[in-house]
This record gives sequence, C-alpha cells and structure tokens, in this order.
Amino acid sequence: MLPVIVMPTYNEIENMEKIAREILALDCGARLLIVDDNSPDGTGEEADRLASESEMVYVEHRAAKQGLGTAYKHGFQVALGMGADYIFEMDADFSHDPRYVPQMLSAIEHHEIVIGSRYVAGGGTRNWSIIRKFISRGASAYTRLLTHVKVHDTTSGFRCYRRDALERIDFSRVSASGYGFQVEMTYVCERMGFDIFELPIIFTDRRVGQSKMSKDIMWEAMWMVAGLKKKYGDLRPVGDGL
Repeated sequence: MLPVIVMPTYNEIENMEKIAREILALDCGARLLIVDDNSPDGTGEEADRLASESEMVYVEHRAAKQGLGTAYKHGFQVALGMGADYIFEMDADFSHDPRYVPQMLSAIEHHEIVIGSRYVAGGGTRNWSIIRKFISRGASAYTRLLTHVKVHDTTSGFRCYRRDALERIDFSRVSASGYGFQVEMTYVCERMGFDIFELPIIFTDRRVGQSKMSKDIMWEAMWMVAGLKKKYGDLRPVGDGL
C-alpha cells in the first residue's frame, strides 16, 4: 500500500517544514508530493531541502502560478507514476489536520473516494467568521441545488482517491483551475457512480500566511457550477465500484 499526499503550494514558507514534519510523523507510509508554483517566498527551495533530508518527500516545480486545479491534475499524474495506491489532496496551511490521514486511509479501504467533510454529523469549522461560514455553506448548497449531487461538502479540498478511481477519470475535460476544481471533481465522481464517503473533520482556519481565495475565483466557481450538467450530460456510471 502506497499513499501519496499531493500538496500544492504557493507562498507557504512559514508552514512548509511544520506540515511536512507532522505528516512524516504519522508513520503510515505516506509520501508527500509538494507541487510548488514557483513561490517567490522560497517555498520551493524549502521543499527541496526537506526532500534532500527525507526519501518520503518529493517535489515538483512549476514555472508559475497556474491555479489549484492544474496543480492537482499534475500532482495526480506524478503520484500515479510513482505507483501510488491512494492519492490525497491536502492543503499546506494546517486547515487540514494531518491527524485525519490515518482515518481516511482506513476508510478508503471500503470506499473509492473519501472526503474530509465539514458538513456532516461530527464535522465543523473553527476560527471562522459568520460571513465565511455563510459563503462556504452557501457554495455547497448552491452546488447541490443546481447539480443534485448528494455530497454535503462539495468544496472540501481534503480528499483521498483510490488509484483506479482517478485512472478512470478523463482529466482533459476537467477544466476548473481554481477552487471550483473540487466542485467539478465532486460532480464528475458522482456522475461516474463512485462510492463516496464523507468523513467528518474539523476544519481550522490557516495558522499563518494569507488565504488564496479571491472574488475572481469565487465567480469562476459559480459560473462553472451552472454549466456542469450540460458539460457532462453524456457522462454515465462506469463499472460496479468495489
């Protein structure tokens, strides 16, 4: 069993070593694959240093900031090439607590996709303003209303995929470049009939650094959601899951 955690980074120098150390301390055999978009604060160089100290850390450098979605697609391709059996999405800012990784690995044995969910029983958020809670919950409600997906936390970026699930997705059609990538992937995976499990997590606001969210990213996601049913109208379930 080889789990690989794909972690896109851009200006995460203050978090990089701490998050890497905590992941490696889990002792669950997970490799950390850092995909850095030429961070001007030196995150890429820090990632290289960590990789030179541990064979469990790998680094992919991209020429410039190209969006979260493209970073994950690149990371998925590299992770599959590494022979990964389970591929994670995870942020570098500690909003996704590494302590949930072993629980997700346990759950993925029985499901094709595991989503760290804030909006199922036992899940939640910490240190969020009322406005941010409203925007996040509203985004998932908007997605569920327009697309009829069953997943409660459609925007969660803390996920684990089985290898064979990712291999069956045509990523040339997945075009969202920002945070809408999570919503598009949720829709595609439900349309394809994958067995999706929502594991309750507590999402904590980043410890240090600045959020990458912007109004442009939010608008992109809203327009993308509105067109999902038309875009994937020909998509049908494949296989019989597990």
